[in-house]
This record gives sequence, C-alpha cells and structure tokens, in this order.
Amino acid sequence: MSAANEHRSTPHDRDHHAKDLNAYDGHTRNETQHPAALAEALKAVHRPPDTPSDSNSESGYEARDKSLQSVLLRRRPGTNSYDNSASDTPEILSIDNPELKKRSSSERLHQSLSTPEFRSAGKAKKTYVVASDDAELREILRRGLERERDKRSPIRREKLRDMVFTRQFSAFDRQNQDAANSPFHGFYVLFWIAVAISIIKMAAENWRKTGNPLGTNEIMKTMFRRDVVVLLLSDGIMCGMTGVSWIIQRLVFLQYIDWERSGWILQNIWQTIFIANVVGLTLVRDWPWTHTVFFVLHGLVMLMKQHSYAFYNGHLSTVYKKRQSLLLKLKQLESISPVTSPSLTSPRVSALSTSHLALPPSADEYHERRRSLSKSRSADQNDIENISRAIEAAEPLDMEQLQVFERLIKWEVDALTDELRGKATDPAHYYPNNLTFLNHYEYIVLPTVVYELQYPRSESIDWSYVAEKICALVGVIFVMIMISQAFIYPVVMRTVYMKEAGWTVAERFQEFPWMLSDLIFPFMMEYMLAWYLIWETVLNILAELTYFADRSFYDAWWNSVSWDQYARDWNRPVHNFLLRHVYHSSISSLRVNKHTATLITFFLSACVHELIMWCIFKKLRGYLLILQMCQLPLVKMSRTKWLRNQKTLGNIFFWIGIFTGPSLLCSLYLIL
Repeated sequence: MSAANEHRSTPHDRDHHAKDLNAYDGHTRNETQHPAALAEALKAVHRPPDTPSDSNSESGYEARDKSLQSVLLRRRPGTNSYDNSASDTPEILSIDNPELKKRSSSERLHQSLSTPEFRSAGKAKKTYVVASDDAELREILRRGLERERDKRSPIRREKLRDMVFTRQFSAFDRQNQDAANSPFHGFYVLFWIAVAISIIKMAAENWRKTGNPLGTNEIMKTMFRRDVVVLLLSDGIMCGMTGVSWIIQRLVFLQYIDWERSGWILQNIWQTIFIANVVGLTLVRDWPWTHTVFFVLHGLVMLMKQHSYAFYNGHLSTVYKKRQSLLLKLKQLESISPVTSPSLTSPRVSALSTSHLALPPSADEYHERRRSLSKSRSADQNDIENISRAIEAAEPLDMEQLQVFERLIKWEVDALTDELRGKATDPAHYYPNNLTFLNHYEYIVLPTVVYELQYPRSESIDWSYVAEKICALVGVIFVMIMISQAFIYPVVMRTVYMKEAGWTVAERFQEFPWMLSDLIFPFMMEYMLAWYLIWETVLNILAELTYFADRSFYDAWWNSVSWDQYARDWNRPVHNFLLRHVYHSSISSLRVNKHTATLITFFLSACVHELIMWCIFKKLRGYLLILQMCQLPLVKMSRTKWLRNQKTLGNIFFWIGIFTGPSLLCSLYLIL
C-alpha cells in the first residue's frame, strides 16, 4: 500500500496522523525551512533542473514510473564561530539517512508534500525536502550549495596570481593628463625651481672657496676613479647569464626535466649561485659604495626577473603536459566502439559531475572549479583521472559514457588551452611559442619584474621624450652628487675621524643627536631624488625604448596613511612581484593564512634590504631589518578605531618615519 493510501485509510488513521503532524511541528519549531534553497542551488550552478523530456534516459516516461527518492537539505549542526560559511550552508541528506528513519512515514510525507514555511529561531537549522529520482539533480544541489558557501569563505588565491597590465602613464609624466591638470602642478614646478636655485647657490659657494663649482669633488672622483669599464662589462655579462633560466625552461618543455620534480629545485639552485656571484664580485673587486649599490640592485632585479620567468613558464609547462595527456586520451576515446547494453564500467555517468559543462571553458572557471572541489574534498576532482583510467584499460563503454566522457575531456582541454594563452592575443606569445631566445631577452630589458606572455605596447618611440628623460636623469644625478658632497660627505668624514682618533662608543653616541639633525634633511632630499631618478626617469626611458605601455611604476605614495599603503604604492613593479611570487605563493604552497603570508613577505623584503646595507657598509647589524619589521605593528595600529579614519594623522606619522628613517639608519651604521 502506498503512502498516499495509508494517509486516507481510516478516520482513526487521520486522527493519528494529525497528532503526528502536531508532534512534527513541535519538533521542527527550532528549524527554519528555506523555500528558496532549491532555486538558489540551481542558480549557483547556472543550470535549470532537468525535466523528464530533457533527461538522458531513453524515454521520458521512464522517470515518472520510478519511485520517488527524497533528499533533505539541512543546516550543518557543527559550526565554527570563526567560519560564517559553516552556519549559512545547508547540507543534503538522503532520505535513507538513519537520522531521518527515526521519523515516521507520515512525518516524511508531510515534509515532502507540504509547502515549506519559515519559522523563527535565532540560529536555527534550515531544512528542505526535495522529492526527486534524479541523482544528477541532487548532485547539482550539493555543488550549488557548496559554491554559495565558498563565496562567503576566504578565497585561497592561485599560486600564480594574474597581473593586469594596461596602457597608462606615471603620475609625474607630462603625458599624464591627470597630473598636468592637477591643482598642485604648480607646487611640482616650484619644487624644481627651488632645487635649481639651491644648486646654483652651492656651486657659487664652492667656486668662492675652492675655485671649482663642484668643490673638492671627492664623490665624483670615487665614482669614476677605477673599474668603471669593468663594472659595465660585469653588468652586461650578468644580464646575459639570465639565459640559463631560459635554457632550463627549454629543457623542461622538451621533457628532459620534470618541472614539478627537479626543475624548480634546479632553478632555485641556479638563482642562489647567481646572486652569490653578484655579491661576491663586489667583495672581490672591493668596489666603492657607488659601484656596489648599482651592481647589487641590478643583480636583484635580474634575480626577480629570472624567478618570475621560470616559475610562470614552469607552471604553464605542467598545464601543457596535462593538456597533451588529455588530447591523447581523447584520441583513444574516438577509437572505442560503444557496446549496445548498458555498461557496468566505472565511472558511471550518474557518478560524474557535469554541471560545469553549461559554463564556457576558461582558465578562471577551471581554477574556480579546482578550488571549490579542493575545499569540499570531493571525490569529483578525480573524475578526469577515473575517466583516463577507464580509457587506458580499454574497458567496454556504452554510448552515453562515450558522449559524456568526450564532453568532459573537451571542456578540460579547452580550459587548459585558455590558460596557456594567458592574456596574450598573438598566437606567437602562447605557451610554448613564447620559449624563444628573443622573447626571453626582450623581457629582460622591459621595465617590469613580473613575467607575462604579452604586455600592452606603444606604437612608436618618441625620441624627444627620451631626450627629455635623459636630461632629467643627468640633472638629478648631478643634484644628488652636489647634495652629498655638501651635506653628507663632511658628516661621514667626521665619524671616520672619531673612529681613527680612538673615541669610545659612549663618546661617539654623544654626537649622535647632532649627526642625526645634520643628516635628516640631506637624506630626505637624497631619498626623494633617488626615487625620482629610478621610477620616473630610468624606468620611463626603458619603457619608451621598448614600447612598454604600462608606465604605472608608482602610485601616490606621498599620500600614504599607513606603511602597507606605502609598500604598495612607492614601488609597484617590486610590489607586484612580491604579491604574486611571495604572498600568494606562500598561501597556495605553504598553506598559510594571509597574516602569515604578509609576515613572510615583509621578512623577505627586510632581509634583502639588509643585504644591501651589508654590501655597502660591510657590517651585518640588522638595523634596517628591525625597523622594517616594526612596520607591521604600525600597520596594525593604523587599523585601530582611533586611527582608522584619521588620514591626516596617519600621513603625519608616515612622513615622520620617512624623515627620520634614512638618517637614523645611516647614523647607526656610521657610529657603531
């Protein structure tokens, strides 16, 4: 006898059933039923429910003749107070679940036939019953709900985050209309007029005292006294040696090296040897600090370029390898003849996930699907592996399996093909077409340290613009030399005299406040001019000569209200490198949270800066490392309720740090 016949059998049964309904209502008073759960789940996977006429069965009537199965959507009872997604995501239970068997059949009948209704209950469970015989529909529901949960949960970024390069100009570039129309443009002009007048005054004083506008000119003599040609040759050889990374990638593509096993280890060994030789050469040649700073900084740039080139192409090599394997399986599948009877070969069509086939195949959708399946720890992430094993074993497959297997493999192949294209629009830049000698060395001279398959390019070179920037380059270097000679060099020589005269540390520390006050303004000027020299003149010259159209080398860092904003804005190329290859790689590879990844990124950056200070002063003190790591608690402080909306106060603290930091560091290294 069916459940419906039982429901209308006798008055006694109806009375008994009414009591059951009352008991059920009391039992679910603390449960919230969600009438939109089915619609939300189907909407989340962008797919309408299958009807009998749309199903894969041979007859639409076959579905209606089968007995209905029910599934229950219920909020998971065990929630984490730190995980909001856990409390908002219902779960799907089969009606055969032992927990549901405790209820009477009349309860289940009422639950399946009655219209769901909301019930008030603070953090109550959500329940919804769907009567369906379609296993795929139940699978769609589960996946949709998991996707809705993933939208609320913290996103785990991919190992290699996509960078967006667009056509734009730097803030102080004359081609930037926003800067030209800025109401503060006059202050920019005033600054350079003031600098010019100051330099003229210093030149006049030097002429009066020494008969030379450059004065005693010790810094210029130090720069050009020796090894200038050796420095330039060494720099050229260093840039040429980056081709080792290209050779490694060619060997990876030709399958002499497996990137995931030994390739990345070999690359890291080479990078260690590379930077060790860069630093070692400065020590062996005993170069002055000017040569050392230039060579070590350029060596670090080449190191970052190699790392980005190698690890991005290494990632694409694994994608390419997987795509080739799937194409081979697809070719094998085409040669298989279907059996007439339903096949018992695993995996069955009903056990496969096909909801994503309604979406266009793309790299973004592919990674979103991988991420979602990884979070849910679903066995569905092995669908392609199971299909590949079935094809490899040459087991009998029916027509439905062949069609579904082919659709799944083709979707995966198209998604992987999209990833191999990246942001490139020219097939010559798709992987592996990009692994050419010219492509590698073209990237080496571009003003970026993040490798992409293709960048936005300008149409022509404006030689007048190049000449303008070269004049600015020479002029800024001259100004920096004049300031160093007039204000910094005398202080440095005073500390050298104190050490040679045998002053104790206590006696030298008595001079510390005066040294700090003497250096604070000159170092502030040198700091700003060095930034302008590199990020506004050198990088723009390279960008114009290489047709590189994305000139966003910095942002308005002078308006920073916190140190993390300053770290993002003052050096955009290096920030993008750290973001992709340190921060996001730490999250994906080391499985750490974003706070730990931030700590790792700051610490690595501080270590590199300390390495530069060691190369200059030949002392390992850790002053810069400590001060840079102190930025993290300052960042936390800037996010408190007392400072969060105090932009002017935050900018004051920022500028105090910029004013005192460089002079404080130099004074400490000179005295101790």
